[in-house]
Amino acid sequence: MRRLQVLLLGLLLLHQGCCFEFVIDGEWEDEMSQTQDHRERHKRAILTSEEQEDFEAIRGDDITVRSYKVESRITSRFSHTIVRSSVVNSGSTPQSIAFNVQIPKRAFITNFTMNVNGITFVGSVKEKTVARNLYAQARARNKAAGIIRTNSQDMETFKTEVHVPSGSNIEFELHYQEMMHRKLNLYEHTLHLQPGRLVPQLQVDVYIFEPKGIATVKASNTFGAQFADLIKVTSTKDKAHIVFKPTVQQQKQCENCTESAVEGVITVLYDVNRDSNAGELQVSDGHFVYFFAPSNLSPLPKNIVFVIDVSGSMWGVKMKQTVQAMKAILDDLTIDDYFSIIDFNHNVRCWSDELVPGSSIQIADAKRYIENIKPNGGTNINEALLRAVQMLVRASNHRVIDPRSVSMIILVSDGDPTVGEIKLGAIQKNVKRVMREEFSLFSLGIGFDVDYDFLERIAMENRGMAQRIYANHDAAEQLRAFYSQVSSPLLRKITVQFQADSVAEVTQNHFDKFFSGSELVVAGKVLPSESNTLTSFTMGSAARLDITLETDADTTELDAELAKQQHSFTGFARQMWAYLTIKQLISERSLATTAVKKRKITQRIMTLAVEHQFVTPFTALLVESGDATERLLADSPKDPKHGCCSGGGSSGPPPVRVVYQPPPWVHMPTPAPTMGEVLEGPKEYTLPQQVNLVDNDPHFIIHLPRSNMDICFNIDSKPGHILNLLSDSGTGVTVNGQLIGSKKVNNRTYFGTIGIYYQPDGISVIVSTDGITMTDGRNNHSFTWGSTAEIRQDGIRISIVKNSNVIITINNSTQVMVLLHRVWKKHPVNVDFLGIYIPNENQYSPLVHGLIGQFSTEPEVSLYDIHKGADPLKKEATMEVKGNKLLVTRGWQKDYRLDKKRGSNVYCWFIHNSGKGFIDGHYSQYIVPNLSSFLHMP
Repeated sequence: MRRLQVLLLGLLLLHQGCCFEFVIDGEWEDEMSQTQDHRERHKRAILTSEEQEDFEAIRGDDITVRSYKVESRITSRFSHTIVRSSVVNSGSTPQSIAFNVQIPKRAFITNFTMNVNGITFVGSVKEKTVARNLYAQARARNKAAGIIRTNSQDMETFKTEVHVPSGSNIEFELHYQEMMHRKLNLYEHTLHLQPGRLVPQLQVDVYIFEPKGIATVKASNTFGAQFADLIKVTSTKDKAHIVFKPTVQQQKQCENCTESAVEGVITVLYDVNRDSNAGELQVSDGHFVYFFAPSNLSPLPKNIVFVIDVSGSMWGVKMKQTVQAMKAILDDLTIDDYFSIIDFNHNVRCWSDELVPGSSIQIADAKRYIENIKPNGGTNINEALLRAVQMLVRASNHRVIDPRSVSMIILVSDGDPTVGEIKLGAIQKNVKRVMREEFSLFSLGIGFDVDYDFLERIAMENRGMAQRIYANHDAAEQLRAFYSQVSSPLLRKITVQFQADSVAEVTQNHFDKFFSGSELVVAGKVLPSESNTLTSFTMGSAARLDITLETDADTTELDAELAKQQHSFTGFARQMWAYLTIKQLISERSLATTAVKKRKITQRIMTLAVEHQFVTPFTALLVESGDATERLLADSPKDPKHGCCSGGGSSGPPPVRVVYQPPPWVHMPTPAPTMGEVLEGPKEYTLPQQVNLVDNDPHFIIHLPRSNMDICFNIDSKPGHILNLLSDSGTGVTVNGQLIGSKKVNNRTYFGTIGIYYQPDGISVIVSTDGITMTDGRNNHSFTWGSTAEIRQDGIRISIVKNSNVIITINNSTQVMVLLHRVWKKHPVNVDFLGIYIPNENQYSPLVHGLIGQFSTEPEVSLYDIHKGADPLKKEATMEVKGNKLLVTRGWQKDYRLDKKRGSNVYCWFIHNSGKGFIDGHYSQYIVPNLSSFLHMP
């Protein structure tokens, strides 16, 4: 961002002839020519973080800071922060007192109020032109103003300075809001504290409320080791409170010092509980927010071309740290990844002209190559990027790379182009023209000579993102940290949709990729409905499989819960929707190619920002006294994204509200499905009526269709034993179940884990009471029972019904249903267990066997001598089967498919002694070594 010059804006007259004035860092944002903007880019070279070393929150020569308090309320990843300070001019003469607050650049200021000697100024956000006109009227009457200043770091500084008489009391209060972004499995909330002096009442409070629960929370500071124990963290299941409240003595740099040691950052890191891969859907205040952060999926293979600037300006520390980072990054590659390296100055060189696998030999050779790079010459970004795209295109055309892999270019540069094509707009168009839809570009700008806005635009336009690397910090660690964010792609082509007529004005809901440890967020408005349930459907492609996930939320539950919370932010969903929408519109505006498009988008941004009270590049915070006779203006400069592609500003007649077109990287930030459209989520597959099953402890029911008879038997085996239920070496399918015991020794066993293995594709599905895992020898994907889902890979389909059952279908010819039984967690005896249901209609080869599989060929059964038994309610009879005469008893067992609690009675003839005489051999012959074993009967 450009350095903003100091601007003195008028005097504000006080009662009794006393006066105070506001000195502000800022600059009016005018439409600038490309030549002017080009000159501005080179000014960035002088901006470093050292500018902020003398930053003080409260500045003045002889003042008393009575209190300095910061409070953040974070609800569902959205924060509302308030910074308050009370100051007295304790000097004998009038002086200037400054109030400065560093806030994250991603945050929007929502209000600023100030009380000076009883005169209260209250803020409200207005369109920039409206606010400026109102301010101009006050300014003409010698009033003053405040402006927001942006520095070169990831922070912005709100600055205002007031000149007041001796003895004056001033109270400042600033509000800002921000969405927490998840990186590397954690949300980060940072608060900058630099009061510049000892403060009698110094306090920081961070309140976190997460409806699904907090998995982990911790806090740290950069003040020094002596403050480590002064930050207190307390947490419950869904709430956390972080407090920092040092005494004056604890604030001192030393025991007898008068200077404060409180100068630095408090960082709060936390993550939330997730009970399924389907995401978390929250509804509040007529809006919804959907959070999607799946885990336990195998990473997609990567194809990466590293494009490294080795021009003369990279000489020294920059190049040393880049090489250091690249060596660590190369070590992270696997044999399934493909990569190459392009280094460029005025020429372009390739370590390898083609992508190569990430073998240890290739990685070692690549390390030697980058270690020998000697920076010199100019910067030919255009040719380097085109060469990188060509390399990916060739690899794709020649089928070198997996069609389900993720292809990306990572550009590392510290300067603007000086050789070849130097027009940034032309470079952007050239890259866009050759980039394929499945490729992404990530840009890393080192230092401040580079046009970061250009890097950001070219990355966004090509489905990537940009990040600035600060050369005077640990650049190697910053480069490694960035790579860590994109090194593990889990899903491609993710789409989030909702049922027709249920939602409107949905934010971006199509995403090119999902990286491990991050989070996708979709928000929108909930339409009135008779139903109290909102359902979302998420589709995506993982390594070798496609998934469809379903989740739902009660539309009234969360509001009732928020009302009970003392420190929650009740308007979070409404504000988060507006926050996301405005951020996406600002990104879209930066890619707009005409002035007309820019004006249309700008009008939409201003309308939303005013409605939700966000200070954006196109709105301003008008701060005025109660009688509106005295006004100040907090005015955020526009993002300086002119550079190569300025499409005109917002001058001219005010445009009307129109429907805008999304930028390419968004694909489809659409509202809900159109009226009448039927949106299908995961299908709930059902089994045929006639099945063979084993359920409870464990009771087998074998249905004999030709005889229209059901036969029952139990297996009295031991916990830990794995029993083969179905083994068909002809089709390559085997189904096994592992027994578990009850909590107390009572000889009752249940199936706790079921394994289904399909040998031709090497695919194994393991179903336990905790979840469902699918492996294929290379990839491992896990899903919980917490959501309805459908997973497809080759000829395998897994259909999960939330907290109920899963059906595994193999080549549309074999089905197995596993039913989940949950018991009361504190039950003294019973445990969670599984039931297995296998249709008679399954198609097997003649080689099929197993405790259930052997009955695919129905045996001849004759039943006679039916008579009353010892129990008058249960008849007895003689059964001839497989050459055996068996005494059988009439009884019933349960089929739990329709009613998991009570079950449906299935009347059957019971075979005693673990099915002896009915099953082939002895039951112990069906014990196998593992869950993927085939049965080998003697």
